Amino acid sequence: MTKRYEDASWKESMRIKLDVNNMFAETVGEEHGYTKADVDSMKERVIAGHKAIRAAKEAGDLGFMELPESHKAIAKEIKEYADANKDKYDNFVVLGIGGSALGNIALQTALNHPYYNLNKEARNGYPRLFVPDNVDPTRLKGLLETLDLSRTVFNVISKSGGTAETMSQFLTARAMVVEELGEDAVGNHFIATTSQHSGNLIKIAKEEGMKTYYIPENVGGRFSVMTPVGLISAAFTGIDIEELLAGAAYMDEICNTDDLWKNPAYLNAVLQYLADQDGKPMSVMMPYAHDLKDLADWYRQLWAESLGKKYDRQGKVVNVGPTPVKALGATDQHSQAQLYMEGPFDKVVTFLEVDNYKETLEIAPGYKDISGVSYLGGHTFNELLTVEKKATELALVDNNRLNCTVTFPEVNAFTIGQFFYMYELSTALMGEFYDINAFDQPGVELGKQYAYGVLEREGFAEMKEKFDARPKKDENLIL
Repeated sequence: MTKRYEDASWKESMRIKLDVNNMFAETVGEEHGYTKADVDSMKERVIAGHKAIRAAKEAGDLGFMELPESHKAIAKEIKEYADANKDKYDNFVVLGIGGSALGNIALQTALNHPYYNLNKEARNGYPRLFVPDNVDPTRLKGLLETLDLSRTVFNVISKSGGTAETMSQFLTARAMVVEELGEDAVGNHFIATTSQHSGNLIKIAKEEGMKTYYIPENVGGRFSVMTPVGLISAAFTGIDIEELLAGAAYMDEICNTDDLWKNPAYLNAVLQYLADQDGKPMSVMMPYAHDLKDLADWYRQLWAESLGKKYDRQGKVVNVGPTPVKALGATDQHSQAQLYMEGPFDKVVTFLEVDNYKETLEIAPGYKDISGVSYLGGHTFNELLTVEKKATELALVDNNRLNCTVTFPEVNAFTIGQFFYMYELSTALMGEFYDINAFDQPGVELGKQYAYGVLEREGFAEMKEKFDARPKKDENLIL
């Protein structure tokens, strides 16, 4: 049977679009807006960046670019495994943090019923999904005490198998499963998603007889949503993961050009980079659809961890990187928009909007004698949210504030796959502009090493000594 994403006309109808009109001087004024000449001045750097990115892909260094093709067969196997095993479980729990959790959450919010866990009909036989994404003791203990462990499966996600947060979650969940169900139950209630060839988790998984899936060595956590990291939980909640990869493949096809005027990922990178260089380092992502709310969270990690770097590739201290901020329309019109409209000229707002929402809901009529209320009746919430987005966009333009919009024809696995890939590729080109390694996170690693030392992990005694020798706090400055 032909899949809809195999139909060229359907794919084109589902193409997400980047609208950058409000980044230009003709719209927001010459003081803050750009000209086409400004953009064209980046052409040689874009061509060089495109060449470097494609060369790195060919060398096997940019694994995220390989996933739309390399994970087709893996996605098929994951789907078959999920469909064969979903009836065994009422609960699917992701044990992971950061890049091992945010993509899972974004997919669930975007593609499943907004009250999926509470709506048995919407689940259609698939288990509920829980992603603790932290080691807060109250929240984790509450979850583990609430779930029927005999009907729960945990996906433990850690490439190294040494992530303190993930492995502490695993140790605790495993102990509770063993206490309640016995040692022999571990292999049936835990999946390991990790490195195939090294690390602690793969060793544990083999000893315990867990089902295992592998994270490619050349794919970092924040780029891993279209590996088993994100695909397994998506498949266990009924999401079409093959369509997700097809969407990413479509965006790769669109972006396989060094012509920045035809490449949305590159044009986005150029304009965001120019804005940062002009003193606008705050990059706000503001979805006007609750479905897309957690894409902003995923984007925040991608941008911050990839582009916030102390050193360039030559080892020179540069301290670069835009600051990503998440917002939600229309909610944050009532909390953040005042700052965006009248505060410092240090921000670019990227709206996410939807042409066709999954549902249409009419606003009920009433109070005909009160004009300030009755005008709403007969309209739809769809209209209200769309109009509020366009009104906020216009208000930003009136205040000479840079903004752009990514439009989704509708929210489905195909359009979400496009979005993920477009922003991952934008990130790669931004790394070329800054001349940094966009695929490591040394600042994060330092904090981890201090924690390892304090918790007495073997090999980190020196970090404990440094931690213990940290400056003492002045009690007079603690009020």
